[in-house]
Amino acid sequence: MSKTGKSYPSDVTDDEWEFVVSYLTLMAEDVPQRAYCMRSVFNALRYLVKTGCPWRYLPNDFPPWTVVYQQARRWVAAKVFESIAQDLRMVVRMNSDRAEDPTAVIIDARTLQSTPESGARAGYDGAKRRKGSKVHAAVDTLGNLLATVVTPANEQDRAQVGELAERVQEVTEQSVELAYVDQGYTGESAASQAEQHSIRLEVVKHTEAKRGFLLLPKRWVVERTFAWLARFRRVARDYERLATTLNGWHWLAFVSILLSRVHPQSA
Repeated sequence: MSKTGKSYPSDVTDDEWEFVVSYLTLMAEDVPQRAYCMRSVFNALRYLVKTGCPWRYLPNDFPPWTVVYQQARRWVAAKVFESIAQDLRMVVRMNSDRAEDPTAVIIDARTLQSTPESGARAGYDGAKRRKGSKVHAAVDTLGNLLATVVTPANEQDRAQVGELAERVQEVTEQSVELAYVDQGYTGESAASQAEQHSIRLEVVKHTEAKRGFLLLPKRWVVERTFAWLARFRRVARDYERLATTLNGWHWLAFVSILLSRVHPQSA
């Protein structure tokens, strides 16, 4: 709920707030930066990521945009949203009668169109014919986000396997043994990077000549995750000056997705 009492669809429910508040509390309540209700600041940030509005266009029902911006920078720097998403992922997996940590993941990347704000670090993706940034991601077999890396769009997918594999093993306590990938990850380089972190790559190929859209085993899961994230307009394109900010908004968007699963009454 905003400072005027008005509510928005992106606002957290009481149950959701009870789950996330301990992660978001980075400072004591009596410091000057806490002049505004932290819940309203978090709701404002969720609103921004969901609707894609510019900072200065945040509704006046929320705290001043400068307050929201400054607190958001603190949360992103502390990787708060990643921590929330990892713990929620475990809850979702246990609710689905799965182990907390997966043994298999799916790796892929999506290219986001650049904007004037992000153009300085953008690259050109020849395959997609698009200038922008690539978000490389690893998800479990339920589609839950495990690791992300943001690069210019001209960077090859296979070059990021090592960093993704390292991050995946960190958050899953070395439980992952297998990663499903598409044919863009073929070659000894990608396989070697994965093997250094005790992960075997399995390339899922088309079994027949491609005619239109084909649903590939395992591979469709990560595409569905990208589709979920694309519903958050702030990450539908690259509107950020910093890659770390773009990465942080992906994690905040996924926190919103997972919260609605853990507390379905708020969906």
